[in-house]
Amino acid sequence: MAAAARSASRAFLRSTPATSSFRPAARSARFNLPTQAFRASSRRGYASEAGPPKSSKAPIFLGLAAAAGAGAYFYLNGSDITAKGPFTPTQKDYQNVYNEIASRMDDEKYDDGSYGPVLVRLAWHASGTYDKETGTGGSNGATMRYSPESGHGANAGLNHARDFLEPVKAKFPWISYADLWTLAGACAVQELGGPVIPWRPGRVDLDVSSCPPDGRLPDGGKEQKHIRDIFYRMGFDDREIVALVGAHALGRAHADRSGFDGPWDFSPTVFTNEFFRLLVEEKWQARKWNGPYQLTDKSTQTLMMMPADMALVNDKTFRKHVERFAKDSDAFFKEFSEVYVKLLELGVPFASKPEDRFVFKTTDSE
Repeated sequence: MAAAARSASRAFLRSTPATSSFRPAARSARFNLPTQAFRASSRRGYASEAGPPKSSKAPIFLGLAAAAGAGAYFYLNGSDITAKGPFTPTQKDYQNVYNEIASRMDDEKYDDGSYGPVLVRLAWHASGTYDKETGTGGSNGATMRYSPESGHGANAGLNHARDFLEPVKAKFPWISYADLWTLAGACAVQELGGPVIPWRPGRVDLDVSSCPPDGRLPDGGKEQKHIRDIFYRMGFDDREIVALVGAHALGRAHADRSGFDGPWDFSPTVFTNEFFRLLVEEKWQARKWNGPYQLTDKSTQTLMMMPADMALVNDKTFRKHVERFAKDSDAFFKEFSEVYVKLLELGVPFASKPEDRFVFKTTDSE
Protein backbone atom coordinates (compact mmCIF):
# COMPACT_ATOMS: atom_id res chain seq x y z
CA MET A 1 0.00 0.00 0.00
CA ALA A 2 2.74 2.45 0.90
CA ALA A 3 4.65 1.60 -2.28
CA ALA A 4 1.56 2.38 -4.35
CA ALA A 5 1.13 5.59 -2.38
CA ARG A 6 4.66 6.72 -3.12
CA SER A 7 4.15 5.89 -6.81
CA ALA A 8 1.00 8.02 -6.76
CA SER A 9 2.99 10.77 -5.08
CA ARG A 10 5.66 10.74 -7.79
CA ALA A 11 3.02 10.65 -10.53
CA PHE A 12 1.31 13.66 -8.95
CA LEU A 13 4.57 15.59 -8.86
CA ARG A 14 5.43 14.71 -12.47
CA SER A 15 2.05 15.90 -13.72
CA THR A 16 1.87 19.11 -11.68
CA PRO A 17 3.71 22.17 -13.06
CA ALA A 18 5.96 24.03 -10.67
CA THR A 19 3.63 27.05 -10.82
CA SER A 20 0.43 25.08 -10.24
CA SER A 21 -2.00 26.25 -7.57
CA PHE A 22 -1.73 22.78 -6.08
CA ARG A 23 1.71 23.75 -4.81
CA PRO A 24 1.78 24.88 -1.16
CA ALA A 25 2.49 28.53 -0.56
CA ALA A 26 3.43 28.58 3.10
CA ARG A 27 6.57 27.23 4.71
CA SER A 28 4.80 27.00 8.07
CA ALA A 29 2.71 24.13 6.74
CA ARG A 30 5.95 22.08 6.91
CA PHE A 31 5.11 20.74 3.45
CA ASN A 32 2.55 18.21 4.68
CA LEU A 33 1.19 17.82 1.16
CA PRO A 34 -1.34 15.28 -0.01
CA THR A 35 1.76 13.48 -1.32
CA GLN A 36 2.98 13.18 2.23
CA ALA A 37 -0.36 11.83 3.40
CA PHE A 38 0.03 9.08 0.81
CA ARG A 39 3.03 7.72 2.66
CA ALA A 40 2.28 4.99 5.17
CA SER A 41 2.04 6.07 8.81
CA SER A 42 4.24 3.17 9.78
CA ARG A 43 7.10 1.40 8.05
CA ARG A 44 7.08 -0.38 9.91
CA GLY A 45 25.81 -10.32 23.34
CA TYR A 46 28.23 -12.61 23.21
CA ALA A 47 28.98 -15.01 26.10
CA SER A 48 32.45 -14.76 27.60
CA GLU A 49 34.65 -17.82 27.47
CA ALA A 50 34.17 -20.19 30.43
CA GLY A 51 36.97 -20.48 32.96
CA PRO A 52 38.49 -23.74 34.26
CA PRO A 53 36.02 -26.16 35.89
CA LYS A 54 35.48 -26.01 39.64
CA SER A 55 33.73 -28.29 42.07
CA SER A 56 30.75 -25.99 42.49
CA LYS A 57 27.79 -26.41 40.14
CA ALA A 58 27.19 -22.63 40.04
CA PRO A 59 29.64 -21.95 37.15
CA ILE A 60 27.96 -24.69 35.14
CA PHE A 61 24.60 -23.02 35.69
CA LEU A 62 25.99 -19.61 34.76
CA GLY A 63 27.61 -21.00 31.63
CA LEU A 64 24.34 -22.55 30.53
CA ALA A 65 22.54 -19.27 31.19
CA ALA A 66 25.09 -17.34 29.12
CA ALA A 67 24.80 -19.83 26.28
CA ALA A 68 21.03 -19.53 26.41
CA GLY A 69 21.33 -15.73 26.25
CA ALA A 70 23.60 -15.87 23.22
CA GLY A 71 21.31 -18.38 21.58
CA ALA A 72 18.34 -16.12 22.20
CA TYR A 73 20.20 -13.18 20.66
CA PHE A 74 20.97 -15.07 17.47
CA TYR A 75 17.50 -16.62 17.33
CA LEU A 76 15.78 -13.25 17.64
CA ASN A 77 18.03 -11.73 15.00
CA GLY A 78 17.57 -14.51 12.50
CA SER A 79 21.00 -16.14 12.75
CA ASP A 80 21.88 -19.79 12.54
CA ILE A 81 22.73 -20.81 16.10
CA THR A 82 23.81 -24.27 15.01
CA ALA A 83 26.82 -22.89 13.13
CA LYS A 84 30.25 -23.54 14.62
CA GLY A 85 32.92 -20.90 15.04
CA PRO A 86 32.67 -17.08 14.87
CA PHE A 87 29.35 -15.48 13.95
CA THR A 88 29.31 -14.60 10.25
CA PRO A 89 26.35 -12.39 9.33
CA THR A 90 24.29 -13.36 6.30
CA GLN A 91 22.11 -11.29 4.00
CA LYS A 92 19.19 -12.10 6.30
CA ASP A 93 21.05 -10.56 9.23
CA TYR A 94 21.70 -7.36 7.27
CA GLN A 95 18.06 -7.34 6.15
CA ASN A 96 17.12 -7.39 9.83
CA VAL A 97 19.30 -4.32 10.39
CA TYR A 98 17.66 -2.64 7.40
CA ASN A 99 14.20 -3.42 8.77
CA GLU A 100 15.07 -2.00 12.18
CA ILE A 101 16.24 1.27 10.63
CA ALA A 102 13.17 1.48 8.41
CA SER A 103 10.77 0.78 11.28
CA ARG A 104 12.15 3.74 13.26
CA MET A 105 12.62 6.21 10.40
CA ASP A 106 9.29 8.03 10.53
CA ASP A 107 9.08 10.52 13.38
CA GLU A 108 6.67 13.45 13.21
CA LYS A 109 8.73 15.31 15.81
CA TYR A 110 11.81 15.45 13.58
CA ASP A 111 12.04 17.88 10.69
CA ASP A 112 9.49 16.99 7.98
CA GLY A 113 8.48 13.75 9.68
CA SER A 114 11.34 11.43 8.75
CA TYR A 115 14.97 10.80 9.66
CA GLY A 116 15.49 9.44 6.15
CA PRO A 117 16.98 12.59 4.56
CA VAL A 118 19.57 13.08 7.32
CA LEU A 119 20.57 9.40 7.07
CA VAL A 120 21.22 9.89 3.34
CA ARG A 121 23.35 12.92 4.23
CA LEU A 122 25.29 10.98 6.89
CA ALA A 123 26.17 8.20 4.44
CA TRP A 124 27.05 10.80 1.79
CA HIS A 125 29.32 12.86 4.03
CA ALA A 126 30.99 9.81 5.59
CA SER A 127 31.88 8.64 2.08
CA GLY A 128 32.54 11.94 0.31
CA THR A 129 35.88 12.62 2.00
CA TYR A 130 37.66 10.12 -0.24
CA ASP A 131 40.82 11.22 -2.06
CA LYS A 132 41.72 8.97 -4.99
CA GLU A 133 45.35 10.16 -5.04
CA THR A 134 46.15 9.30 -1.44
CA GLY A 135 43.52 6.58 -0.88
CA THR A 136 42.45 8.30 2.34
CA GLY A 137 38.99 9.18 3.56
CA GLY A 138 35.78 7.51 2.46
CA SER A 139 33.21 5.43 4.31
CA ASN A 140 35.70 2.88 5.60
CA GLY A 141 36.50 3.79 9.21
CA ALA A 142 33.40 5.77 10.28
CA THR A 143 35.83 8.39 11.55
CA MET A 144 33.09 11.01 11.96
CA ARG A 145 32.63 9.44 15.39
CA TYR A 146 35.62 11.53 16.44
CA SER A 147 36.57 15.16 16.70
CA PRO A 148 37.79 16.98 14.67
CA GLU A 149 35.82 15.36 11.80
CA SER A 150 32.51 15.44 13.67
CA GLY A 151 33.05 19.17 14.12
CA HIS A 152 33.80 19.99 10.49
CA GLY A 153 31.39 22.65 9.27
CA ALA A 154 30.00 20.47 6.49
CA ASN A 155 29.00 17.84 9.08
CA ALA A 156 26.97 20.16 11.30
CA GLY A 157 23.74 18.49 12.38
CA LEU A 158 24.81 14.96 11.51
CA ASN A 159 24.89 14.12 15.20
CA HIS A 160 21.12 13.68 14.82
CA ALA A 161 21.68 10.85 12.35
CA ARG A 162 24.48 9.25 14.36
CA ASP A 163 22.43 9.39 17.56
CA PHE A 164 19.40 7.95 15.75
CA LEU A 165 21.45 4.90 14.77
CA GLU A 166 22.90 4.20 18.23
CA PRO A 167 19.96 1.99 19.35
CA VAL A 168 20.32 0.02 16.11
CA LYS A 169 24.01 -0.48 16.79
CA ALA A 170 23.18 -1.63 20.32
CA LYS A 171 20.70 -4.17 19.00
CA PHE A 172 23.11 -5.46 16.34
CA PRO A 173 26.55 -5.01 17.95
CA TRP A 174 28.28 -7.14 15.31
CA ILE A 175 27.86 -4.56 12.54
CA SER A 176 30.57 -1.90 12.18
CA TYR A 177 29.56 1.74 12.35
CA ALA A 178 30.98 2.17 8.85
CA ASP A 179 28.69 -0.52 7.46
CA LEU A 180 25.75 0.69 9.55
CA TRP A 181 25.94 4.29 8.33
CA THR A 182 26.12 3.32 4.66
CA LEU A 183 23.41 0.68 5.00
CA ALA A 184 21.21 3.35 6.60
CA GLY A 185 21.79 5.62 3.61
CA ALA A 186 20.76 2.86 1.21
CA CYS A 187 17.73 2.06 3.36
CA ALA A 188 16.61 5.69 3.46
CA VAL A 189 16.74 6.14 -0.31
CA GLN A 190 14.70 2.99 -0.88
CA GLU A 191 12.16 3.62 1.89
CA LEU A 192 11.52 7.17 0.67
CA GLY A 193 10.51 5.90 -2.74
CA GLY A 194 13.87 6.04 -4.51
CA PRO A 195 15.70 3.44 -6.58
CA VAL A 196 17.15 0.18 -5.34
CA ILE A 197 20.60 0.72 -3.82
CA PRO A 198 22.64 -2.53 -3.92
CA TRP A 199 24.95 -2.70 -0.91
CA ARG A 200 27.67 -4.95 0.49
CA PRO A 201 29.41 -5.17 3.88
CA GLY A 202 33.13 -5.09 4.51
CA ARG A 203 33.89 -1.71 6.09
CA VAL A 204 35.73 -1.60 9.40
CA ASP A 205 35.88 1.04 12.13
CA LEU A 206 39.18 2.92 12.44
CA ASP A 207 40.54 5.25 15.09
CA VAL A 208 40.90 9.02 15.20
CA SER A 209 44.25 8.95 13.40
CA SER A 210 42.36 8.15 10.17
CA CYS A 211 40.19 11.29 10.24
CA PRO A 212 40.50 13.17 6.93
CA PRO A 213 41.33 16.89 6.88
CA ASP A 214 38.59 19.49 6.75
CA GLY A 215 37.59 20.91 3.36
CA ARG A 216 36.96 17.71 1.41
CA LEU A 217 33.17 18.06 1.25
CA PRO A 218 31.20 20.40 -1.03
CA ASP A 219 30.50 23.98 0.05
CA GLY A 220 27.00 25.04 -0.99
CA GLY A 221 28.08 28.65 -1.25
CA LYS A 222 30.54 27.99 -4.07
CA GLU A 223 30.15 27.29 -7.77
CA GLN A 224 31.42 25.25 -10.74
CA LYS A 225 35.16 25.22 -10.15
CA HIS A 226 34.79 24.22 -6.51
CA ILE A 227 32.24 21.53 -7.38
CA ARG A 228 34.53 19.95 -9.94
CA ASP A 229 37.56 20.17 -7.66
CA ILE A 230 35.68 18.32 -4.89
CA PHE A 231 34.10 15.62 -7.04
CA TYR A 232 37.02 15.07 -9.43
CA ARG A 233 39.18 14.40 -6.35
CA MET A 234 36.89 11.47 -5.56
CA GLY A 235 36.92 10.21 -9.15
CA PHE A 236 33.53 11.38 -10.47
CA ASP A 237 32.81 12.93 -13.88
CA ASP A 238 30.32 15.70 -14.70
CA ARG A 239 27.40 13.34 -15.34
CA GLU A 240 27.96 11.56 -12.05
CA ILE A 241 28.27 14.87 -10.20
CA VAL A 242 24.84 16.01 -11.36
CA ALA A 243 23.26 12.65 -10.50
CA LEU A 244 24.70 12.73 -6.96
CA VAL A 245 23.53 16.28 -6.29
CA GLY A 246 20.05 14.94 -7.08
CA ALA A 247 20.02 13.75 -3.47
CA HIS A 248 18.80 17.31 -2.77
CA ALA A 249 15.40 15.90 -3.67
CA LEU A 250 15.34 14.98 0.01
CA GLY A 251 15.47 17.05 3.16
CA ARG A 252 16.09 20.70 3.83
CA ALA A 253 18.90 23.06 4.80
CA HIS A 254 18.99 24.44 8.34
CA ALA A 255 20.22 27.89 9.29
CA ASP A 256 21.79 26.53 12.47
CA ARG A 257 23.76 23.89 10.54
CA SER A 258 24.84 24.90 7.03
CA GLY A 259 23.67 28.50 7.39
CA PHE A 260 21.23 28.04 4.50
CA ASP A 261 17.54 27.60 5.17
CA GLY A 262 14.66 25.73 3.55
CA PRO A 263 13.81 22.70 1.41
CA TRP A 264 14.77 22.25 -2.22
CA ASP A 265 11.38 20.98 -3.31
CA PHE A 266 7.81 20.54 -2.12
CA SER A 267 8.12 16.89 -1.05
CA PRO A 268 11.28 16.65 1.09
CA THR A 269 10.55 13.10 2.26
CA VAL A 270 9.78 11.60 -1.16
CA PHE A 271 12.62 10.76 -3.55
CA THR A 272 11.82 12.16 -7.03
CA ASN A 273 13.44 14.08 -9.89
CA GLU A 274 11.60 17.22 -8.76
CA PHE A 275 14.83 18.96 -7.75
CA PHE A 276 15.90 19.00 -11.40
CA ARG A 277 12.49 20.03 -12.70
CA LEU A 278 12.41 22.99 -10.37
CA LEU A 279 15.94 24.04 -11.29
CA VAL A 280 14.93 24.20 -14.96
CA GLU A 281 11.31 25.35 -14.84
CA GLU A 282 11.08 27.65 -11.82
CA LYS A 283 12.15 31.29 -11.74
CA TRP A 284 14.74 31.85 -9.00
CA GLN A 285 15.53 35.13 -7.28
CA ALA A 286 17.80 36.24 -4.45
CA ARG A 287 16.23 35.82 -1.03
CA LYS A 288 16.18 38.88 1.17
CA TRP A 289 17.09 37.67 4.62
CA ASN A 290 19.71 37.88 7.32
CA GLY A 291 21.75 34.91 6.13
CA PRO A 292 24.15 33.76 3.40
CA TYR A 293 23.29 34.37 -0.23
CA GLN A 294 20.71 31.88 -1.47
CA LEU A 295 17.87 31.90 -3.93
CA THR A 296 14.14 31.35 -3.51
CA ASP A 297 11.43 30.41 -5.97
CA LYS A 298 9.48 33.34 -7.39
CA SER A 299 6.17 31.45 -7.28
CA THR A 300 5.85 30.69 -3.56
CA GLN A 301 9.08 31.98 -1.98
CA THR A 302 9.14 28.88 0.20
CA LEU A 303 11.87 26.86 -1.54
CA MET A 304 15.57 27.50 -1.72
CA MET A 305 18.58 26.83 -3.91
CA MET A 306 22.20 27.40 -2.96
CA PRO A 307 24.79 28.89 -5.34
CA ALA A 308 26.19 25.38 -5.86
CA ASP A 309 22.75 24.18 -6.98
CA MET A 310 22.38 27.02 -9.46
CA ALA A 311 25.83 26.22 -10.85
CA LEU A 312 24.28 23.08 -12.31
CA VAL A 313 22.11 25.12 -14.66
CA ASN A 314 24.60 27.94 -15.21
CA ASP A 315 27.26 25.52 -16.46
CA LYS A 316 26.71 24.28 -20.02
CA THR A 317 27.98 20.74 -19.40
CA PHE A 318 26.18 20.28 -16.10
CA ARG A 319 22.94 21.73 -17.50
CA LYS A 320 22.49 19.10 -20.20
CA HIS A 321 22.35 16.43 -17.51
CA VAL A 322 20.00 18.52 -15.34
CA GLU A 323 17.60 18.86 -18.29
CA ARG A 324 17.86 15.15 -19.09
CA PHE A 325 17.05 14.14 -15.50
CA ALA A 326 14.24 16.72 -15.31
CA LYS A 327 12.56 15.04 -18.28
CA ASP A 328 13.35 11.41 -17.48
CA SER A 329 12.82 10.21 -13.92
CA ASP A 330 13.77 6.64 -14.81
CA ALA A 331 17.14 7.76 -16.16
CA PHE A 332 17.79 9.74 -13.00
CA PHE A 333 16.86 6.82 -10.73
CA LYS A 334 19.10 4.42 -12.65
CA GLU A 335 22.11 6.74 -12.72
CA PHE A 336 21.68 7.92 -9.15
CA SER A 337 21.65 4.32 -7.94
CA GLU A 338 24.86 3.51 -9.79
CA VAL A 339 26.75 6.58 -8.62
CA TYR A 340 25.48 6.43 -5.02
CA VAL A 341 26.69 2.83 -4.78
CA LYS A 342 30.04 4.00 -6.14
CA LEU A 343 30.19 6.80 -3.56
CA LEU A 344 29.44 4.48 -0.63
CA GLU A 345 32.21 2.09 -1.72
CA LEU A 346 35.05 4.56 -2.40
CA GLY A 347 38.29 3.35 -0.85
CA VAL A 348 36.80 0.31 0.87
CA PRO A 349 39.07 -2.79 0.75
CA PHE A 350 36.28 -5.28 0.10
CA ALA A 351 36.96 -9.00 0.19
CA SER A 352 33.74 -9.53 -1.79
CA LYS A 353 33.01 -8.79 -5.46
CA PRO A 354 30.53 -6.24 -6.85
CA GLU A 355 28.25 -9.07 -7.94
CA ASP A 356 27.99 -10.12 -4.28
CA ARG A 357 26.09 -6.96 -3.33
CA PHE A 358 22.82 -7.43 -1.46
CA VAL A 359 19.51 -6.07 -2.70
CA PHE A 360 17.32 -5.33 0.28
CA LYS A 361 13.56 -5.74 0.32
CA THR A 362 11.71 -2.59 1.30
CA THR A 363 9.31 -2.83 4.21
CA ASP A 364 6.44 -2.46 1.73
CA SER A 365 7.46 -5.68 -0.01
CA GLU A 366 8.29 -7.72 3.09
